[in-house]
Amino acid sequence: MIKTGQQHIESLRDGRQIFLDGALVGDATSHPAYRGAVASVGRMFDFQSAPENRELMTFETDTGTRANKIWQLPKSYEELKARRAGLVAWTELHAGFLGRAPDHVASCIAGMAMGLEVFEAYDPARAKALADYYRYARDNDLYLTYVIINPQADRSKSAAQQQDPFLSAGIVDRDAEGITVRGAKMLATGGIMANEVFVTCIQPLQPGDEKYALSFAIPMNTKGLKILSRKSYEAANPSVFDNPLSSRFDENDAVLYFDDVKVPWDRVFIVDSIEMVAKQFHATPAHVYQNYQAQIRLAVKLKFLLGVARRITEVNGTTNFPQVRETLGQLSAEAAMIEAFVTAMEAKGVQRGPYFVPDRHTLYAAQTLSQQLYGKVLNTLRELAGGGMIMLPSSVQDFANPELANLIGKTQQSPAADAEEKVKFYKLAWDAVGSEFASRHAQYEMFYAGAGFVVKGHAFRTYDWDGAKALLDRMLGSYALADEVAPPAARAAE
Repeated sequence: MIKTGQQHIESLRDGRQIFLDGALVGDATSHPAYRGAVASVGRMFDFQSAPENRELMTFETDTGTRANKIWQLPKSYEELKARRAGLVAWTELHAGFLGRAPDHVASCIAGMAMGLEVFEAYDPARAKALADYYRYARDNDLYLTYVIINPQADRSKSAAQQQDPFLSAGIVDRDAEGITVRGAKMLATGGIMANEVFVTCIQPLQPGDEKYALSFAIPMNTKGLKILSRKSYEAANPSVFDNPLSSRFDENDAVLYFDDVKVPWDRVFIVDSIEMVAKQFHATPAHVYQNYQAQIRLAVKLKFLLGVARRITEVNGTTNFPQVRETLGQLSAEAAMIEAFVTAMEAKGVQRGPYFVPDRHTLYAAQTLSQQLYGKVLNTLRELAGGGMIMLPSSVQDFANPELANLIGKTQQSPAADAEEKVKFYKLAWDAVGSEFASRHAQYEMFYAGAGFVVKGHAFRTYDWDGAKALLDRMLGSYALADEVAPPAARAAE
């Protein structure tokens, strides 16, 4: 099944419990806090279902049907690159501002499916549940989010050591039908617009945390599942002209509370195993595959931000200043670095059984550097713009006042754009760089892959230290002190 936008939007009218501003949201698809983002996701599904995008966006499954390439399990380097082309085209629809668009968690589940033998060694029944779920999600074109972090609370204590033993989601009961889960998980980015949620824990669990060692997937409208939405940036910024990004791409984030939620066994992939909760990500291609997608998204986002940077200099008439061209050159090199990392992940990819998987260390190297890069890019755009992003008309309504419109025409001058075009552009630039929406994205790009020390730890563990040591040892072995310093007897003979 290849969904249209309308089909996806209709699927969200399922009675899910979303709480915002102290009240239950009736229908997220029409609510002013979410409807712009929902419509943007709808356009993504319309794009994938358009006949002219069939080859770009879909592939033929093992059952002869078509599915979105986000679910593809590439068997070669060429298939991996072709999949990336589809992901890039989809990401360009939102310029990388939907961090949890449907392609992210689909990549995670697909990566687990590529490592199904790890689940089979753990528990054949749970492996079957995962394999069946992968096919179900693929064939029904589901949009998945995930919650894989426990509430922060007291980070010095394990989940089991918290004052409330069910602060973090854990098993409260089980029977022949399934498990019952109670507690909270975060951070359901995009959950308002998703069909289902994948629930597990990516943080290291400690002995005694077995009841939190879970992995399962359920619909967002499951009985007892409460979606606690953060503040909506979209609700505060309804004008597309004034806030072109936050009015349309605020994917929202939410805490999910499981109020004794029943999860059937055919939706449970791991239970009680601390070891397997870690293995599902790192002993399978899942962690690499999902974060490879994230780097594809980031490459698109940086390309968009470089477009903003260049346009700032054109609007301000500074493009030919030597110091400005130097700054743009630096930005272009940094954006190209991320693109190069993506292509290198593919070129250095390895065969894992029948599947071709991106290179693990190249991914972690990219994440390490990109966490440091995003904030730097935003600051550079601020420097290029100066006051241009701040001294703007208060809202689109100023243009409706003839006197104000005349003054705007005089005060918003530019060598490259008329007043309306300049204001339109700088409203966009501010929404990308300085608005509350932009601030959330700066935080997101810093932490979506984990804290910096975690990402650097992945880079450390996956580097070819043996090869580096061998290279050093060969150099050290190519010379010796004795080659240049003769023993005393030899010196006397001379």
